[in-house]
Amino acid sequence: MGKKKEKVKKEKPLEKMTAKELRELGLSLEGIVGVHGMNKAELIAAVKEARGIVDDGPAKKSVDVRSIKAKIRELREKKLQARDAGDNKLADSLRRRIGKLKKKTRRAA
Repeated sequence: MGKKKEKVKKEKPLEKMTAKELRELGLSLEGIVGVHGMNKAELIAAVKEARGIVDDGPAKKSVDVRSIKAKIRELREKKLQARDAGDNKLADSLRRRIGKLKKKTRRAA
């Protein structure tokens, strides 16, 4: 007869697991207390810490709000010049760029 191979269950990456799966995993590990009160991000951090996994995620760039606002002022001047010259297409594209930069400053705050 044929030999049965034991299925080795491959574990999903922690980020792909649901909060429920992470809680079950947290309960099985030593040193994690209060898994039921944690959200998914806290559970991932606790499991990584318990397993000794060093998290070297992508480093977030620091956004300099002052430089963005300086760029906005510069673009506003260009927009006014374009409107005065009658170039509405350029003025409209500058308006959109200004809006995107303003959103960036709000996210950075």
